[in-house]
Parts: sequence; structure tokens; C-alpha cells
Amino acid sequence: MERNGRWRLERRVSVSVLVQLVTLAGLIVGSWVNLQRQLDIVSHDVKQLLTAQEKFCDKLETVQEKTIAHEYRLQTIEQKK
Repeated sequence: MERNGRWRLERRVSVSVLVQLVTLAGLIVGSWVNLQRQLDIVSHDVKQLLTAQEKFCDKLETVQEKTIAHEYRLQTIEQKK
């Protein structure tokens, strides 16, 4: 009976270790999937930020061009007076 009891104990330990390994693997996979999802969200946000920055730079260039044109016109008007 002792041999049989020891075999059962070892079997229980093996099943316990197997359950722990499966749980650990599940946690690792879950963490990896969550990390990938968060990286996708960050990537999307960065793309939106870059698009907004490009639009802002375009508007800023337009304002700069208009400012230069107005300064040139103002200088021309002042020179004529």
C-alpha cells in the first residue's frame, strides 16, 4: 500500500505542476496579447498625432507665407509714401 500511496502522491504532484505550468502559460499568452493590443493602440495614436502635426505644419506654412506677403506689401506702401 505504501508504494501505491507514494505513486498517487507523485501523480498528484505531477498534475499540480502541470496545472501550474498551464496556468503560467495562459498568463504569459494573456499578457502578450494584452501588450500587443496596447502597442496597436499606441501605434494608432502616434499615427493620428503625426497626421495632426502635418496638418498643423501646413497651416503654419500658409500663415508664414501670408505674413511675408503682408510684410512685403506694407514695406511697398511705406516706401511709396
